[in-house]
Amino acid sequence: MATFFFKRLARATPIAVTNAFFGGKTKSSFSGFRIPIGAIAALSGGISYYYCFDSSNLVHLDQNNEEAGPKVALNPDKWIEFKLQDTARVSHNTQLFRFSFDPTAKLGLDIASCLLTRAPTGQDAEGKPKYVIRPYTPISDPDAKGYFDLLIKVYPEGKMSQHFASLKPGDVVEVKGPIEKLRYSPNMKKHIGMIAGGTGITPMLQIIEAILKNPDDKTQVSLLYANVSPDDILLKQKLDILATSHPNLKIFYTVDNPSKNWRGGTGYISKDMAVKGLPGPSDDTLILVCGPPGMMKHISGDKAKDRSQGELIGILKDLGYTEQMVYKF
Repeated sequence: MATFFFKRLARATPIAVTNAFFGGKTKSSFSGFRIPIGAIAALSGGISYYYCFDSSNLVHLDQNNEEAGPKVALNPDKWIEFKLQDTARVSHNTQLFRFSFDPTAKLGLDIASCLLTRAPTGQDAEGKPKYVIRPYTPISDPDAKGYFDLLIKVYPEGKMSQHFASLKPGDVVEVKGPIEKLRYSPNMKKHIGMIAGGTGITPMLQIIEAILKNPDDKTQVSLLYANVSPDDILLKQKLDILATSHPNLKIFYTVDNPSKNWRGGTGYISKDMAVKGLPGPSDDTLILVCGPPGMMKHISGDKAKDRSQGELIGILKDLGYTEQMVYKF
């Protein structure tokens, strides 16, 4: 099962990465995969993972129905250990991690939700353990049996991402959740626009796949996806396949540093890109935004200090969207 998954993943990632998947030495039980080592280029979006951390949004499961319904792997009130099954390199600074759990249980993740992860960082003055805590959005199907996948960008100074990069198959990570962010329901809006930067694609992909796998969901989706270079576009081939096979999904890519053969947009997401690539302001429109702080400020403004949605600014406000039409992950 793991072998099949990672071969499919290789086909769903940039061709330039495929050789890195299958041409290296073995790090895990899956032959040919390795976690990159050495210096990794850092981007300013490291702290953007904080977008999901809001304890007030913890989704509490119905404990009274636990025996009647299927077992749930996640617990919103307790840290649960999940074992690393395999890893795969997706780009020069991004890796995919597959964690396993009891296949007779369901993960318990709603759309759109994320998880909290924690790792020990030593002890405080009283000898109590200290932890670093970060949220991540799984990119696997919430209904998948026995596993979930995290797509994580590894930063040279990132305590949690460096911890993930040090893991070997069989190691465990403590997880709590889920944390519900946007309660998605089929056909809740006629047209959803998405603006993502880097690993900000993860909550977007979660919603996109929920829409596309439901034949009764007629929602139109338009995605603007910004990255540093073509090689930084995560899961591009997977996204392209989804767009080719589903006429209700449109994707536009833009990069800061284009290659000679690049055919997409160049530079930061502009008003012109938004006008051409997103649904216009309407009561039946919702624009989702997720990315590094600089991008958020430019597009919509970041969340407030209390992690509420905060004031809408940036190009979306300039184009006539209201706070009710925009959701910031």
